[in-house]
Amino acid sequence: MSVLSLLMVVVVIGLVQWRASAREASAEALYPPSGQIIDVDGTDIHVRVEGSGPDVVLIHGASGSMRDFTFDLVGRLSDRYRVITLDRPGLGWSNRPRPGYGGAWSNRAEPPTLQARLMQAAADAVGITNPVVVGHSYGGAVALAWALERPEDTGALVLLGAASNPWPGDLGLFYQINSSKAGGALAIPLITAFAPSQAIENTVREIFAPQKIPDGYLDHIGPEMTLRRTTQRANAQQVNSLRPYVVEMAKKYPTLTTPVEILHGTADTIVPLQIHSEPLAKLLPNANLIRLEGVGHMPHHAEPGMVSDAIDRAARRAGLR
Repeated sequence: MSVLSLLMVVVVIGLVQWRASAREASAEALYPPSGQIIDVDGTDIHVRVEGSGPDVVLIHGASGSMRDFTFDLVGRLSDRYRVITLDRPGLGWSNRPRPGYGGAWSNRAEPPTLQARLMQAAADAVGITNPVVVGHSYGGAVALAWALERPEDTGALVLLGAASNPWPGDLGLFYQINSSKAGGALAIPLITAFAPSQAIENTVREIFAPQKIPDGYLDHIGPEMTLRRTTQRANAQQVNSLRPYVVEMAKKYPTLTTPVEILHGTADTIVPLQIHSEPLAKLLPNANLIRLEGVGHMPHHAEPGMVSDAIDRAARRAGLR
């Protein structure tokens, strides 16, 4: 490679990194933390608390943050519950633990059990007691890990389109590339720097399908926060490494006697009902499965009333109301 070619490569790399940094700074200025940052042994966990009553913990899915819940669901619950929303490690305003911490990053990602422990410690700091733990999508796996870690101090579970059981095949080239070292160094900065707004909206539209994106949702959640380089790497590595952890967790599901409400859309093509929630309901001794006809991967937006009712039902089953 000539000196001129090398110089051009350096300039292009510098331009990409500059553009990525500028977009990240703009996103963080527009969407600052809405709760408090709690230090858990060197890991910052973002926690927000609203309302009063029995404790309800909300755990968001992949590529998201607590803002997915603060858009609508928190407001439906905070009149009768103390609602604790958290950003999962590496997403939103929560950091990833240092490499090697508590077994972290053995596969370059934090297992659901470690995420649960970090979030439990942050929840402990705000005085959580015997909560109803609600998990959506990837957050459903973390909610199950939460209950497995603290079976005697988890009032109930509510699982929304939860990734809970092993699935056939892999997750596709996108996650494989972005979870790799080369993809993290090359592909992710390009996405951060140049992903157009229309492409972001199209991705969110696919997640909501067959339902539409609610008015105002994109402005509220700030999808640009998910495009940050550290967030993309964390999300890709966590999702791409989830399956082996779910395989091991599934062996323990029959030991969970906690009341569980499971809601899953029949039109969910991202986390299919037949692969996840239907087998899960058979493994859990105290589960109630609700099939949401025609609903996709976002039941808490498509059928928020049914989700709110399921949380009330779980709280009653746990003796919390």
